[in-house]
Amino acid sequence: MIGLNASIRAPALFPDVSMEVQDMMRTYYFDLKDGIPVRDRQGLDFASPGAAIEHSKDLAQRLRNERSIQDPRLTISVLDESGSEVHREVVFPDRP
Repeated sequence: MIGLNASIRAPALFPDVSMEVQDMMRTYYFDLKDGIPVRDRQGLDFASPGAAIEHSKDLAQRLRNERSIQDPRLTISVLDESGSEVHREVVFPDRP
């Protein structure tokens, strides 16, 4: 999808969302951090920060289910298009 603008790719990604809402969609990035950040260079489009935050919670749950991932410092940092952090989700909240 590199080189395509959002108005061209959005209908394929969100066929049940009106064009008006698709025009309001924003890209959010989900960086993983455990001392060394892993940058999300592609991002995902969401209609609101709340929807992006919900995605980070789902992602954290999937990471908790991975046996190979055990670092209690692991967090998901949700960044908006400007690079501002809008949420930080701790992957293992019950670990010190």
